[in-house]
Amino acid sequence: MYDKHRDLTAKRHVIMITDGDDVAKQVIEQVAKDIGGRCITLSAGNPTPISGEEIVELILQAKHDPVLVMFDDNGRAGYGAGESAMVQVARHPRISVLGVIAVASNTAHTNCTHVDVAIDAQGRIVEQGVNKAGDVLPDSEKCIFGDTVEILGQLNIPVIVGIGDIGKMKRRDHLCYGAPVTHKAVEIILERSGYYEQANKEAEN
Repeated sequence: MYDKHRDLTAKRHVIMITDGDDVAKQVIEQVAKDIGGRCITLSAGNPTPISGEEIVELILQAKHDPVLVMFDDNGRAGYGAGESAMVQVARHPRISVLGVIAVASNTAHTNCTHVDVAIDAQGRIVEQGVNKAGDVLPDSEKCIFGDTVEILGQLNIPVIVGIGDIGKMKRRDHLCYGAPVTHKAVEIILERSGYYEQANKEAEN
């Protein structure tokens, strides 16, 4: 676990989430607590209410890693406030992005964005894409359609996990059930990015 008072030069480890509505905020805040990380609550909103520079400062001030940050274009196709902030965060020299939870939406006129892992509303890892409800898209590639995900292909993201609408998916990801789909997505990123392995090594030293 990172302590800002111990090392002010180390890179901060961040998970980016492409959803920022009120439901997503509640879920991400709880998941961050569950994993011993921090959530940048001020990053929540439709669209993303603060700039990338402001988000970076909040990340650097966070007491512990991993830091979970939300981005949202509020249904706007193309390059919006969420994606703009996401680029600034991902390219900052003191930030290491562990992965992205790419959230599907109903936004029209968007390209299908490739993901490394897709999880359906049942919590199953699937070989196709998923939609906003977390249903598998038959005969699709492993990709999702969303309003804040089109920029991901231009960023160096180690792990991208595609899921349906956070905290919803016909209540299967509801916070009262522990938001199991979102929780699983975060755990996959922490494992596949090597974060857990590195944290264990640091704990041994």
